[in-house]
Amino acid sequence: MTIDQLWVNGKRQIMARFPNRIEGKNLFDRWDLNHDARGESSEDALSKDRIARWKDPAGGYLHAMHPGLWGDMHWLIKGKMPDGSLEMEGGWQNNRPGPMHDKYRFVENLREELDAPGEWFHDAMANTLYFIPEAGTDLKAATVEVVRLSHLVEFKGSQEKPIQFIELRGLTFRHTARTFMDNKEPLLRSDWTVYRGGAVVYDGAADCTVVDCIFDQVGGNTIFVNNWNRRIAVRGCLILDSGANGVAFVGDPKAVRSPLFRYGAQDYAQLDRTPGPLTDNFPAECVVEDCLIARTGRDEKQTAPVQISMAQDITVRHCSIYDVPRAGINISEGTWGGHLIEFCDIFNTVLETGDHGSFNSWGRDRFWDPSIQEGNKQVAADLGLPLLDVVKPVVIRNNRWRCDHGWDIDLDDGSSNYEVYNNLLLNGGLKLREGFFRKVYNNITVNNSLHPHCWYDRSQDEVSGNIFMGSYQPAGGMPTGKWGKAVDRNFFTTSDGDRMRFAENGCDLNSLTGDALFIDAARGDYRVKETSSALELGFRNFPMDQFGVQKPELKKQAKTPALPGLRAAVAETAPAKLRTTAYWLQASVKVLAGKEFSAFGVSVDAGGLRLLKIPAGSAAATAGLEQDDLLMTVNGQTLQQLSDLTRAMHDAGGKPLAVEFVRNQQRQQVQIAAYPFFVADGSGDGAFKRIPLSAVCLPIQAITSNPGANNEPLATLQDGKLAANYGPVFTNNTAVGLYKIDLGAAQDLLEINTWSYSEDTRGPQNFVLYGSAAAADPGWSIDNSETFTPIAEVNTQGLRNAKFNVTSVRHSKGTSLGEFRWLVWATSALNATGEHTAFQEVQIRKIQSK
Repeated sequence: MTIDQLWVNGKRQIMARFPNRIEGKNLFDRWDLNHDARGESSEDALSKDRIARWKDPAGGYLHAMHPGLWGDMHWLIKGKMPDGSLEMEGGWQNNRPGPMHDKYRFVENLREELDAPGEWFHDAMANTLYFIPEAGTDLKAATVEVVRLSHLVEFKGSQEKPIQFIELRGLTFRHTARTFMDNKEPLLRSDWTVYRGGAVVYDGAADCTVVDCIFDQVGGNTIFVNNWNRRIAVRGCLILDSGANGVAFVGDPKAVRSPLFRYGAQDYAQLDRTPGPLTDNFPAECVVEDCLIARTGRDEKQTAPVQISMAQDITVRHCSIYDVPRAGINISEGTWGGHLIEFCDIFNTVLETGDHGSFNSWGRDRFWDPSIQEGNKQVAADLGLPLLDVVKPVVIRNNRWRCDHGWDIDLDDGSSNYEVYNNLLLNGGLKLREGFFRKVYNNITVNNSLHPHCWYDRSQDEVSGNIFMGSYQPAGGMPTGKWGKAVDRNFFTTSDGDRMRFAENGCDLNSLTGDALFIDAARGDYRVKETSSALELGFRNFPMDQFGVQKPELKKQAKTPALPGLRAAVAETAPAKLRTTAYWLQASVKVLAGKEFSAFGVSVDAGGLRLLKIPAGSAAATAGLEQDDLLMTVNGQTLQQLSDLTRAMHDAGGKPLAVEFVRNQQRQQVQIAAYPFFVADGSGDGAFKRIPLSAVCLPIQAITSNPGANNEPLATLQDGKLAANYGPVFTNNTAVGLYKIDLGAAQDLLEINTWSYSEDTRGPQNFVLYGSAAAADPGWSIDNSETFTPIAEVNTQGLRNAKFNVTSVRHSKGTSLGEFRWLVWATSALNATGEHTAFQEVQIRKIQSK
């Protein structure tokens, strides 16, 4: 007999595990999620000592998060290998595979780990169930249940002979077996895999309903609507503590034209360019309405309360969805659109994963390629390409969203043909990654704004009539010219600097700034008063009292999201001037713009960074690079923005660089092994392991700044301590602030380490480090190449930002950075409001004489 789960008096008990469960913890019931977490030997489920404890681990399970926190993976332990390691099978539960997380993992179903109240172990060979009851449990009077079944009700028909007109009403479904090892099938090019099963399964049904039912602690999917189904309705249901998805609608990949099944390149020469599906074998015209769905994904994290893949015309209406590990609603790809998400209340999401939103979608459809440049090229030749699969628009309207660990709405890779309006976004803002034909209007982003990522040059996106509370936050390389079809006529509650920050990209020239005049934001009523200037731009009020479930019994028990206080408006000052040049291998580089592309014989799509000035003896000069060479790629990373170069260098981590560049309109390549670079690390408590504070470092004779710094004394930069404060920080809107250190005499430098504290948004570091060997104070003219040498540029924006951060400038060969007496940190503002890094400490180490 196989026992997968055990209940005592209706409460799910704990399969014997290590590390043990901790009451109140979220991730795998053991940890509070920390994106910067590192593995600890004391709780490593795979340590040699731990494995040695297990006499026969066959039948145990290993569960682990993806290293990027993009869901999880699971393995069945089959035994031990001759070397003492585990023999396992599995790990197929993620369509973006990677190694297991080095901290977030645990083992279960091992007899030796039976050591805590509430834990149990079933010895199938001996037909014996071992159980440690919690205090106060009377086993003689208790109701003890074990489960084996993963499916409770199945409806199996066909398109030709469908199961029809059957209603499940007022039933309770509970306590089914888990199915995580059966979750194998990749869902096209999304990050997901799926198991086509659940407590209730529809396969070839029409006009069937599930009404007023309770689903309690089912082990896998709750309701699975598989392949051809029409007009399946789930209404008024309570779904709690499911192991995997809530309600999943998943069609047949054989109905998809030119399907691909991994994150990879498209073969456009072989592409089927006929719009729409190949067959009708998919769910359509179905609805999930007036349901309360909470705490799904208890065992499988790459899941959602509502999941849609290869389906059409699915409606999700008046649902309350919360307390889940990943998205509240997920749409895996564009096939085939027509969905409607309205009047839902979705919050407390992305609690156990990362890089996601309360709503998430991908659009890695036929048109999509991982290369933005390739996508630009293909769509320029055929503007209808993005709509081949998403043949109907997806509408998201009249919802309330809150995500404290990602975006409120996340339209990710390729998501196209979306209409997003009348949404109240309470925290995470709205992300639009590359896609086409998105209309975003009449939304309110509380204390946040639009996050445009990696837009295509001709995206045709329209963003208008929204209320934003901050400047846009682009990432990943945006078009150097105009963004989208129109980004204008929006209302900003913060500053005119926020409104005009991207005017050069054609944004918001007709937008307005001011007080939106919300009726009662403190109580969640973000309608604006009749005198609000937002109405002049076309904004229209929408209902604030219709979010979530309406069924009285469910509404009484449904949670609602925490309402944020409105952040004070920032003084209307001009944005700090952000640099368009940077330093790479001690040479200055610049982003191409305008007609410069033609001079180099490259397209705008190809990008490129121009080498402006290469000092003699610099790493760039030593590598044979010349002024006006155009850098195209570093280790395969295309360079369109300075951030691309920063990312490529960080990823290289001191290893050899394969650099492709254009000289005289001809592409060339060079390998570079010797160069200065930086490494970065973060810590939640300041106890760094890779780059710790050291008692052995060069003494600093003096520290000065230009202009003067605020808050803490400059001397705190050399006191050997990290503090949770701003440190000696520059005034907001200071474009470039300079810290200068005197070492007293020229020293042969090995490492230059800089620590910072993430006070609000001030944790990232963005500076150019200069050195001078002058005998006397060289002043502040860092552009004087006769006096100062650029050593390296450090920019951690876009990298993981922890409570405390550190960077270390080093040489890739572990040799000298040069001989300098004076060091200058030329720090740049981190954002348009001119906020600077909260630096805490600097330490310098020299080459030790032999």
